[in-house]
Formats: sequence, C-alpha cells, structure tokens
Amino acid sequence: MKITGIGLDRMRLPLDPAFNAAWDPVPRTSFDATLVTVRTDEGVVGYGSGDTMDGFEAYEHLFLGRDPLAIVNHVKTLETVNFHAGRYWPLEAALWDIIGKVCGQPVATLFGGATTRLPAYASFGELKPPRARAEAAVAAREAGFRAMKIRIARERLDEGLAAVRATREAVGDDVDIMVDLNQLWRMAGDIDAALDLVSVRKLADSLAELGVLWLEEPLPQHDVPGMRMIRAHTGIRVAGGEMVRTMPELLHLLEGDALDVYQPDVVLSVGMLRARTIAELALAKHRWFTPHTWSNGLGILANLHVVAGVGGGPYVEYPYDPPGWTAQRRDFFLAEPVQVDADGYLDVPRTPGLGADIDLDSVRTFALT
Repeated sequence: MKITGIGLDRMRLPLDPAFNAAWDPVPRTSFDATLVTVRTDEGVVGYGSGDTMDGFEAYEHLFLGRDPLAIVNHVKTLETVNFHAGRYWPLEAALWDIIGKVCGQPVATLFGGATTRLPAYASFGELKPPRARAEAAVAAREAGFRAMKIRIARERLDEGLAAVRATREAVGDDVDIMVDLNQLWRMAGDIDAALDLVSVRKLADSLAELGVLWLEEPLPQHDVPGMRMIRAHTGIRVAGGEMVRTMPELLHLLEGDALDVYQPDVVLSVGMLRARTIAELALAKHRWFTPHTWSNGLGILANLHVVAGVGGGPYVEYPYDPPGWTAQRRDFFLAEPVQVDADGYLDVPRTPGLGADIDLDSVRTFALT
C-alpha cells in the first residue's frame, strides 16, 4: 500500500463577535479548521484535523509514495519537519485512521484497548462574570457533566476567582472543578509578563480552599521548580503540557516531576505515538494523563483513542461553552458532532479507525478559496 495523495481542505466558520476566548487577547470572529485527507492506492482513506497545516505543501513529498502503515518512520519525519515548520500532527492522525481501517479495529484498540468510554469534563472557553459562569456550570451539570474547567485571565484574577467561587456554590461539592491559568505558552503577540510565583501561590491557596481538582499551566514552561513548589505548598495538583512542542521537553517535565497531570494534545503537541509514550511514563509514575482537546471533533477523537487505549483519565477534555461554543459549531464539518451521553461520558467509536464521517457538503460550503 502507498500514499497517493494528501488533501488539505481549509475552512472558516463565522463566530458570534461576542465570543470571548480566555486564551486569545483578540476577540474571534471566525473559527478556522483544516481537514487532512490521506488517500492510498488501495482506496483506503484517512482523515485528521487540528492544526492549520499552513506551509505543509512544501513537505508533502516526504510522505507521498510511502507505506502509510510505516507509522514510526512517518512520526520521525514529522519530528524533523516540526523543527523547521509547523505542527503537522493531524497527518499522523489520518495515518492512524488508515491503520485502524486496514486492521478493522478502532485505534484505541491498537493503542491498548484499556477502556471503551471515559467521563468528560466540560471545558469552558469564554471569560464570563461570576453569575454567568455559575449559571453555565449549572446548565453543564444538568447536561450530564460531573466535572468542568474554568479559564481565568492573569490580568483579571479577582473576577476569575470570584467565578470559581460562584461556580462551587452553585454546583456543590459533587462536581469536580479545574482552573486553567494558561501561562505555560502564549498566543502570538502576547508579550506581557506572566504572573510571578508569589501571585500564583496565593491564587493556588484560594483555589485549594475551594476544592479545585487541578490548576492548569500556572507558570511558564521553564519554571519546573516553581510548579513543584506550588504543589508542595498548596496541595493542589498541577497540570500542563498541552502545547509542548517536542518529546524531549515533555520528558524534561516528567523527569523533573513538574506536573501531576500531563496533557499533550495529540494533534497539536507531539502526535499520537509519542503522546502514548508520555502517557505510559506518566501512569507508571502514578501521574495522570488527560490530553488537551481544543480543536474540533476529529481532534477530540484522536485524543480519545489514545487516552482510552492506555487507560488515562480520570477525565477527557470536552470543549463546551454554549451558546457561544457548541458541539454543532465545533464539529461543523463532521456528519455527526462528537457528543457526550446523558451521563457525561464519551464513548470510543466502535468503527475501525478514528470513527468519524465527514460532511463533504459542509467542507465545500465553508471552504476558504
């Protein structure tokens, strides 16, 4: 079998101008997505998505004519490309989709088959004032979620902490709450100083009193001693690693015991194969592996197959913040959005590969020309 073609369908979905993403200093007016389609000479087609894949065309020749099942060599090639260019890991996801289809198995089975379902946590993306955030949390609990994550902005700490406090009061103690400070990495153009360790420790103390399950990305990536100190002095779990770019950097965090929760996104960080290794090492150290999934339904599925395959958890991230951010909007180019069940669980698709069907009409409708 050989790869005969790699298609990149770039799409843009308009968003409500009021959408207020916690990680983006500029209000978003659209959501961009790129569908990666890998075709083979035997008619097997694989799909992946997550990164924009900008500039990939210059490296396409490194994969054409090769065996799609030779996944280790493709991962090594992507790592060399990653050094010079973008995060092209959706291509690996598409290759695993092909491998699963060829083997007649869900990718999670090929990764170990530890479980077929995992509880999801509602990952809120917008900055909302305390009352609105609490109301949204109650609605999420009624939708089946038993855990949720609140993003707070470093320049609006008082409001963020008040939102967490209001949420705890509204949902009670039976719902797990996580908090994301988004300081491990930066959006393009964000050059403001990070919160210092003293400020973060003070915040962590307050969050620990509210029973927060973990504090995500409290400090810049290099500050391993600071992350260990937060855990030691507050007792709160520390999470991170969602966008760490290379395997050696993730291994450095593991060897330094920087985190309690490791979160590399398989379509935005180091890919599926490497994330599996990180997951197994983290689990061997009695740490958690629960990857970041903020892209779209295909990205969620790629992460779900890895975390379910190795038996990670205790939750899997599920981007959710209606009315601004819904499953239908997030997964606009899929035939069916990736949904949680009534109990707040994500089920691993039973069909071979990643288990996603593409809505080709939507791909054409929202195509960037």
